[in-house]
Amino acid sequence: MKNYDMKSYQKKIKHEMDDGRYQHTLGVMYTCAALAMRYEYDIQKAQLAGLLHDCAKCIPNGKKLKLCEKHNIQITEVERRNPFLLHAKLGAFLAMHEYGVNDKEIVSAILNHTTGKPNMSLLDKIVYVADYIEPRRNKAPNLPEVRKLAFLDLDAALYKILSDTLDYLDEGSGEIDEMTMKAYEYYKAERQAAAAGPDEKEENL
Repeated sequence: MKNYDMKSYQKKIKHEMDDGRYQHTLGVMYTCAALAMRYEYDIQKAQLAGLLHDCAKCIPNGKKLKLCEKHNIQITEVERRNPFLLHAKLGAFLAMHEYGVNDKEIVSAILNHTTGKPNMSLLDKIVYVADYIEPRRNKAPNLPEVRKLAFLDLDAALYKILSDTLDYLDEGSGEIDEMTMKAYEYYKAERQAAAAGPDEKEENL
């Protein structure tokens, strides 16, 4: 288990954010720690992933695009039209090259914290869910339910967030990223398979 100098990371990232974003970041970091305790994951790794998940968020959108192009970070058409979405990919890059984080699980959690992805790791799920439920959040639908679910069944909370996010975007509030849809379909299929039971699974083989 590696020990991280959390004070040093906090000091560095505080200079890269406005106060509101920094307070959100601390909320995510501590929520990641709580979820890590619940699901028996490395607490410091979870905290660091939470602390750095938005490390590229406050970079102006035009600069996000230029930095991604400069460093050959793939940009989808949806991201080009909505460059704020690039903060996850750029954040993963900065975590490695500006913050010296080479742990693949931490980098993956930062990379996937906005859209999710199929077959997420435990840390991926912890950061994705913590970003949605941290204490300063107050506008997302079904927050009380999701917050409770997060500590009872992490996968159920993850699926609920994906479902609610797609419903929100489908109502015309924004474009749907292909990876979010893939993540939703993956976990929907997982839940259906689990609900089917062993007998029905065998019949479908």
